[in-house]
Amino acid sequence: MIKPMQPSLPNPFDTPERVAFRETIQNFVVTEIRPYAYEWDEAGDVPWELHAKLGALGVFGFGIDEKYGGLGFDDPFMRSDYAVAMSMCGAGGVSAALGARSISTDPIQKLANEEIKSRVLPEILSGRKGGSLGITEPGGGSDVARLTTRAHLEGDHWVLNGSKTFITGGMKSDYFVIAARTGGPGLTGISLFFVEADAPGFSRTSLSKKMGWWASNQATLYFDDCRVPVENLMGQKDYGFLQIVNNFNYERLGLVGCALGMMKVCLEDSIAWAQERETFGKPLIRHQVIRHKIADMSAKVDAVQSSLWILCAQIDAGHMPVAEICKAKFFATKALEYCASEAMQILGGAGYLRGNRIENVYREVKVIAIGGGSEEIMKDLAMRQMGL
Repeated sequence: MIKPMQPSLPNPFDTPERVAFRETIQNFVVTEIRPYAYEWDEAGDVPWELHAKLGALGVFGFGIDEKYGGLGFDDPFMRSDYAVAMSMCGAGGVSAALGARSISTDPIQKLANEEIKSRVLPEILSGRKGGSLGITEPGGGSDVARLTTRAHLEGDHWVLNGSKTFITGGMKSDYFVIAARTGGPGLTGISLFFVEADAPGFSRTSLSKKMGWWASNQATLYFDDCRVPVENLMGQKDYGFLQIVNNFNYERLGLVGCALGMMKVCLEDSIAWAQERETFGKPLIRHQVIRHKIADMSAKVDAVQSSLWILCAQIDAGHMPVAEICKAKFFATKALEYCASEAMQILGGAGYLRGNRIENVYREVKVIAIGGGSEEIMKDLAMRQMGL
């Protein structure tokens, strides 16, 4: 059995429950996902029963009330350990395909009416059905204030017109949380709506030609006089987006975990290859230039790991360090970019062949750097949060 590399630093915030959860997820990834990740990535899909298997482990239920099928508690350390372990499976698209629902469930719990919550959340959390959040549009990504999809009230229905794109899980999700403009310009004036895949006027097309995340389905969503019942308005009209901004902090924390897991892949596979490969009469790892590359990669892994633990400790203590999460995201993705490049250099031609984790990581660096808020947006948001 392939065993995941343990962190060189012990987590000072570990508890028996966190250790047990981490080991459970690591073992699941090693036995249930990693042997098949390449096959699923090449096929562009993952078996739907995998969603249910993970749902049974409770990984989708953080911060969701038990009466809706959630865990009834939250734990940022467990959230990040899940992200790290899943991103080490060998194909980032597998993790994305499974985890896309997680950014839709918190808004549903906080803002949807009781009928929707009671009916929908158990299905999403169990893995029986998929859920997606629709914010990004073809005409703009991070500039949410210029969102153009509109909704107007017509009798007892809201009518939506516009489109969303790069929606992870969008081709298979049954339930959507959609942002649409109901008021004036800016972040105020945006409302959230619960939309089901069979709603009149809703359609979708696949984004199939991607550099990475092949196993994950991304979609463009279309709303052509799409009608949803008036009670599907989520939260306060015109203030929907502002009511879920905290949701993006957890998404970014998860992406830091994804970057860290991918960095660990680079370090693990570089060490394994350097110990096996011989050049000029000795193992590759005995060459100083290679040893220094591995030392630099290891130092960056330690730095990102330490930063992630401190962020989790702050959240666990009741604080949401927004600026620090933003800084950690762009720092982690830059560190990942370095590790992916150095790992590819160490593996050489072998790393360039499909079917190994380094080739996969190298292709998927940028989706982590862009998704959930680009490096540039993260830097600007961090400065604003710092009062500068």
